[in-house]
Amino acid sequence: MDDLETRELRYFVAVAEELHFGRAAGRLGIAQPPLSRAIARLERRLGVRLLDRDRRGVALTDAGGVLLREAGSALDAVAAAARRTRRAGDPKRPLVLATKAGASHEVLRQLLDAVASEPEAPPIEILLCEVGEQARLLRDGHADVALMHHPYDDLAGFDSEDLYVEGQVAIVPAGHPLASRDQLTLADVQDVPELPIARWPRLDGSYPDGPGPEVRTQSQLAQLVALGRTLLVIPASSRAWQWPEHVAVPVVDAPEVTTVIAWPPSSRSLAVASLVAVAAGMIMSAT
Repeated sequence: MDDLETRELRYFVAVAEELHFGRAAGRLGIAQPPLSRAIARLERRLGVRLLDRDRRGVALTDAGGVLLREAGSALDAVAAAARRTRRAGDPKRPLVLATKAGASHEVLRQLLDAVASEPEAPPIEILLCEVGEQARLLRDGHADVALMHHPYDDLAGFDSEDLYVEGQVAIVPAGHPLASRDQLTLADVQDVPELPIARWPRLDGSYPDGPGPEVRTQSQLAQLVALGRTLLVIPASSRAWQWPEHVAVPVVDAPEVTTVIAWPPSSRSLAVASLVAVAAGMIMSAT
């Protein structure tokens, strides 16, 4: 059997996501008949039925569901390869470092200072993102390296170097009784009346159960804390975005968090290797 083509995969993904040949054709900018023929040819080549078609519409078969998952990953990998190749062809381009806005602020500042003092170190472009986005940015080729946090971020499949270990703090409204405490425990913040812990999405995008508000951005979270609607527990260095209406209190029994610098294992970039060496040397000299 011939190898699958990226065009075929794009066609199939459009139909599988729309579950409608007309809408998929419009999304792809082609006519419906050639799209239908392309999907039929793909099914013949694979020897399986990918879609069930009847008067009620279009539905994925089990085999179609597998191909949809695999095709998405394959197309993402092709797009990432193209981005990395274009950037590798430009020797003057900066390295793109992804990091959560407000997280590991001091580590980031020290790293940029260390890079600035190294004449052979590559220039750095900072790509600020929201919680949990660094892994996607590394995988799709939009970033070369990332500052990430174990055990919270998705480090699967990446190489990494540990940089900094820290404790966590509770961010609470300044007027709340907890704000006057010198320290807290996890038990102290678990079931606070009218101040439930904010819920961040898990790695798969779902939210844990609980009464706290679902949040996706730090700006959402900052305002909800300031309004007295929630609290949260975060790495101590992430308090860089703390508002005057917030107070940070150490949580003495919260798990420690490790800031790491991570990069795709397939990278053969000398610039990435140079940046990682600068980061590792910076931490070694500081300990």
